[in-house]
Amino acid sequence: MADRYGLETITTDLDGSGVLTATLNRPDRGNGLNKQMHLDLRDLYQRIAGDAEVRAAVLTGAGRSFCVGADFAVMEENLETGYPEGRPDLLDDGIDIARGALRVRQPMVAAVNGHAIGLGATLALFCDIVYLSEDARIGDPHVNAGLVAGDGGAVLWPLLVGLNRAKELLMTGDLLDAAQAERYGLVNHVVPADDVLASALAAARRLAGGPRHAIEFNKRLCNKELEDRVSRLYDLAFALEAITFDTDDHREAVDAFLNKRTPDFGRGRQPGG
Repeated sequence: MADRYGLETITTDLDGSGVLTATLNRPDRGNGLNKQMHLDLRDLYQRIAGDAEVRAAVLTGAGRSFCVGADFAVMEENLETGYPEGRPDLLDDGIDIARGALRVRQPMVAAVNGHAIGLGATLALFCDIVYLSEDARIGDPHVNAGLVAGDGGAVLWPLLVGLNRAKELLMTGDLLDAAQAERYGLVNHVVPADDVLASALAAARRLAGGPRHAIEFNKRLCNKELEDRVSRLYDLAFALEAITFDTDDHREAVDAFLNKRTPDFGRGRQPGG
């Protein structure tokens, strides 16, 4: 069967019930995001929103991970060659992904088959219903890379888990196991690993067979507060993240990760230094 949208890093398949399955497909890199996947995600949301045959969608990952967030190999390359002037990857592509996700009127179900980290967690949590493997962990550890959680964590997490709990998780970078994520209200359902995709597909097919306009309008109403937060916060969030990409703390974090050692953030620049 032909791939629905022909994207390079995301496979897409539409079944007879009107459910589109979109699979992040860089399993050798934990489905970590590179430039092409950023572009493909932006295009994916646009294509779904404009596809009248899609009544519901499932987002999942190939291999053992859902999405481990940014690809550290890309970060290393950017540190060596320099980030593009004006950071269009953040201030254009990143913002387009979030706004694109919110423009999808059809219900979206996340089948989080493995770890969902950083932007990977954001992609899952922008879906309307989240099924999480009992073996998976989820979190936004941008801070451990010396970065601001600009691509969704600071916007989504306070809505989902409460302000102080969100601040604690974003400032420590701690990952949640499946039981914690369910207890905090971050995800809808925790299921055995082998049942994640089937459970998500069953939920999507139920929605696809329901009253389309009422379902889509309910989603639209519930997302209004989230749309407002994205409009108010995303530009600032990405601008602050862009600043932290040019800090000693970030360079130290990437070097430590690549050399399998514990980062020493005490060597970073001090404010005003």
